[in-house]
Amino acid sequence: APERLEELLSMILGQKIRILKVLPNDSTRIADESSLVIMDIVIELADHSIANVEVQKLGYKFPGQRAACYSADLLLRQYKRIKGEKGKTFSYRDIKKVYTIIFYDHSPKEFQDFPEDFIHRSSQKTSTGIEIDLLQEFVFIPLDNFRRILHNKGIRNKLDAWLTFLSVDDPEMIVELIRKYPQFRKYYEEIYQLCRNTEKVMNMFSKELQELDKNTVQYMIDEMQDVIDEQKKDLDKKQDVIDEQKRLLDEKESALADKEKEIAELKARLGEKSTSDNV
Repeated sequence: APERLEELLSMILGQKIRILKVLPNDSTRIADESSLVIMDIVIELADHSIANVEVQKLGYKFPGQRAACYSADLLLRQYKRIKGEKGKTFSYRDIKKVYTIIFYDHSPKEFQDFPEDFIHRSSQKTSTGIEIDLLQEFVFIPLDNFRRILHNKGIRNKLDAWLTFLSVDDPEMIVELIRKYPQFRKYYEEIYQLCRNTEKVMNMFSKELQELDKNTVQYMIDEMQDVIDEQKKDLDKKQDVIDEQKRLLDEKESALADKEKEIAELKARLGEKSTSDNV
């Protein structure tokens, strides 16, 4: 539900957050990353700023560079969209902040060097302190660091509670979470029902999926067999050419042997004639 994400983002960003809508996430990927990204959503907030919330199963290398690229992409998309909507009335004042919030289930090495920290906030500031809004802010949350801290210090506040809900499957810790914050009982029940319903849906489609897989495999086999048959025809044609060339070569060798035989016979006759003349 939006209000739950609003509550979590409010604690992460340190300000009251209200989600206006979810935006289409058509950002051009630098590489195919779907296997490591668990969740990736882009939302527009009530003040029309943009937030990209991403959860990575295994943190990518170069986290800063990667986050900067996607933040820049979102900023450019916002610029193009608003300029297209406003036309001649467009002003750079219309461009709002872009927040990039990344959760890591297993974080990159950079975050392992700070084992006592589980939330890193970054924004651009000048060396003189002059206020220039450069629009891009970042939050990195290494959940593996959080779990280690949680093991030692327990659930200390509401943000800890949310991160426990998101990243911990230890039964004792879940019981502790529900005891301190009963609202999470409902969330766990919803997840349980969702998992059950998902299983039912998959069972419903399993036979169709199996048949589709079978048909796909058979189609691939048929295609391969067609290729094999065509290659066999080509080989047969080449073999026919080879056989014909061999036949012609055999004929030439036979003709050559006949000529050599004739030459030998002529030499023999010449030898006999030469002997008789001398006598």
